[in-house]
Amino acid sequence: MTEQHIAVVDDEPDISRLLARYLGGNGYRVTELHSGQALMELMRTDPPELVLLDIGLADEDGLVIARRLREHWQTSIILVTGRSDPVDKVVGLEIGADDYVTKPFDLRELLARVKAVLRRTVPDSPSVKSAGGSDRPPVGFTFLGWQLDCAARRLTAPDGVVVGLTAGEFELLRVFVTHPGRVLSRDFLLESTRGREATPFDRAVDVLVSRLRKKLEPNPGQPEILKSVRGAGYLFAPAVGLNRRASL
Repeated sequence: MTEQHIAVVDDEPDISRLLARYLGGNGYRVTELHSGQALMELMRTDPPELVLLDIGLADEDGLVIARRLREHWQTSIILVTGRSDPVDKVVGLEIGADDYVTKPFDLRELLARVKAVLRRTVPDSPSVKSAGGSDRPPVGFTFLGWQLDCAARRLTAPDGVVVGLTAGEFELLRVFVTHPGRVLSRDFLLESTRGREATPFDRAVDVLVSRLRKKLEPNPGQPEILKSVRGAGYLFAPAVGLNRRASL
């Protein structure tokens, strides 16, 4: 049984209790909270791997809390919202949330999304053959002086500074570096990063590409690493090397 820790933050006790009971019954350690202040206290003492965060908390806007989480912690975030406006969802993704769920939701769908986000945060490495034909999976990838450590899920800039990545950013960047020089459609990127949880109108890829550009590109307005291909998708332009050392 997994020991992964999930914080459920909702100021409606009936909903938070239901989610806590359901997720706890599926093997997760769950902390039930009802305010942004309580979440901040938990983050300092027992930070969870994932936060299920209701946008409409009474004490503070959930989007503000999500932004604060992303600025100070690397925990994964799924926004839970009763708002139907897609702008809220896009804003949530732009500030660093990994996924969102709209109320009312099916508990099985929610569990699938929780598993998908946590799966993207479990250290693993893609199995890619080297030029010499070795089947030993690479520990990481290098490009333009950048180093992506798949085991530690860490991105290091050419100057040695570690650049924080959300689960979604890491997963998308890993797809790009394993397919350099190829035009990848949005549908392919969605399927590769979110699988069955993706929807035909999902803007998550565009939002994540924008966030990655801000971290990778000297001039995000004129990208040279993650290039847009009109009507087709995105292309990862740099040559990519493999790194099979124990750590990067």
